[in-house]
Amino acid sequence: MNSRRKFFMQASCGLVGAVAARSAPQSTVSAATSDTTAARRAAAPATPAPNGPVLRWMPKQDELVYTFGGVAPRQRIKPGTRIITWTEDCYGGAIRSSADSESKVTVPGHDNPQTGPFFVEGAEPGDTLAMHILKLEPARDYAISTFAPGFGLMVGNYRTAMLGPELPEVTWRYDVDAARRVVRTTSTDGKHSWELPISPFLGCLGVAPAFGEVRSTLVPDTFGGNMDCREVRAGNTVYLLSFGDGHYAMGDGEIMGAAVEGALNVDLVVDLLKGVKTPIPRVENDREIMFVGAARPLEDAARVAFKAMIGWVRETSGLSEIDAYQFVSQNARAPIIQLVDPEYTVLVKIEKDRVPGSSSAAQRAALPGD
Repeated sequence: MNSRRKFFMQASCGLVGAVAARSAPQSTVSAATSDTTAARRAAAPATPAPNGPVLRWMPKQDELVYTFGGVAPRQRIKPGTRIITWTEDCYGGAIRSSADSESKVTVPGHDNPQTGPFFVEGAEPGDTLAMHILKLEPARDYAISTFAPGFGLMVGNYRTAMLGPELPEVTWRYDVDAARRVVRTTSTDGKHSWELPISPFLGCLGVAPAFGEVRSTLVPDTFGGNMDCREVRAGNTVYLLSFGDGHYAMGDGEIMGAAVEGALNVDLVVDLLKGVKTPIPRVENDREIMFVGAARPLEDAARVAFKAMIGWVRETSGLSEIDAYQFVSQNARAPIIQLVDPEYTVLVKIEKDRVPGSSSAAQRAALPGD
């Protein structure tokens, strides 16, 4: 497994590396604006230029930030810049073993440290910043997951009051098996063990919120933030630009409040899409279109994402609102991303080739029995 410095030195900037990375399914996540039409019509960004400027930056711990908005840029870049960098886990690297307690070793208010922010020259309100994620790799040979009393889906908290004793604070250390691409941990009594496939993604990423607002890195919303969306992974394009909270693996719902958290080496290219406004976080690849809704209660988070999807289908296909509503109702999949943050998040996705008017949908319609 690459160390941070080895990763920086080995990351290829050649044409072959860029093209190979872009052959994976291409995805797009959009930040918030009030006008959705341009974003719905915009196609996934083209392959980033392989010979653009390159920024190799290893931020120090005191250069990481803990809010979206309200922080001076750490770096200035031009559109098309490739950034080869690193980002920390949600604990700021403070937890290293199962003997470490989150309540004792982490700093209050220093949750989900972010790499950035980056000032992109020429970017203005109403534009879109696209991050083409080329590579995410574990930056350490271990990852951490925790349970903190009062945090998680199945326990009481200040919003959901319950009787009964609290569960104890627990830390699990997951060791990385780089050769097999898995992480492994043991039960608290040491009698059992289990493995998970490594599937790195960035739990946090976003832009500065509108109107000068400053938001905690704990919160997801229309600007992005702490979405914990597993679709934000290598091969995808993300329309946001400050990132952190590395994950090695996570189940749907993140119900205990923590994934398998670990620092990541990050390799991405930043593009500027002038005049393309973005409604809510959006993910897109060659096969699927996806939207992330953030709200409480859970059904409102789903409504946010479903409304964006219905609007996108209308703009793409020419269907009426009621027909687009019916189409989405019968074709969408809506996994719950997480149920523990100040706002819940839901992902709504549809296969693009099923949308009426696409060439694949027309071919399917001609086949009897489909």
